[in-house]
Amino acid sequence: MDVRSLLATVPQPGRLAWIGLRTERRGPMVTPQAAEAVPGRGLLGDRRATRPRPDLRSKRQVTLLQAEHLPVVAALVGADRIDPARLRRNLLVAGINLAALGRRRFTIGEVDFETTGPCHPCSRMEEELGPGGYQAVRGHGGVTARVLTPGTVHVGDEVRLCPPGEGPLGTET
Repeated sequence: MDVRSLLATVPQPGRLAWIGLRTERRGPMVTPQAAEAVPGRGLLGDRRATRPRPDLRSKRQVTLLQAEHLPVVAALVGADRIDPARLRRNLLVAGINLAALGRRRFTIGEVDFETTGPCHPCSRMEEELGPGGYQAVRGHGGVTARVLTPGTVHVGDEVRLCPPGEGPLGTET
C-alpha cells in the first residue's frame, strides 16, 4: 500500500467530547453542550467570533485538542489530570488522531471544517500548568481550523475525515 493510501485512511470516526468558549481575553472558559459554527468567525460565544467582519481566510477560527493527549500533558507537569479548559482550546475530540486531519477537510456533526495547521502553546501555559507547562504542551497543543459551512456542533457528535478529493458536502476540492 502506498503512503497516500495510508494517509487517506483512519481506523474509526472520532467524537466531540467537550466544547470550550473563551468569552474574553484571559477570561474564564464557558463549556456549553453545543455551539454554533459560522464561517469566517468560528464559534459564536468565543471571543474570536466577535471580529467586526467575518474573515473567511482566517486560519484560526477554531482550535481543536486531542483528548488522548491530556494524560500525557498531565504526566509531563506532574498532575493527576488536566481539565481541558486550562489548555484554552475550543473543541476536544476523542477517538480520531488529529494528525490525520492535517490540512484536510473533516466534519463534526453537520459542520464542515478544514484543518489549517498546528496550534502551538503560548506562554500562558506556564501560568495555567506551572513551570514547564509550555514545554509540556509542545507537540500536544492540537490544531487550528476554519469553519467551511455553518451549523451547530454538539458534544457527542461524530468527527469524520472527508475522503480525499471531497470538500464540504461532497463537492470536489
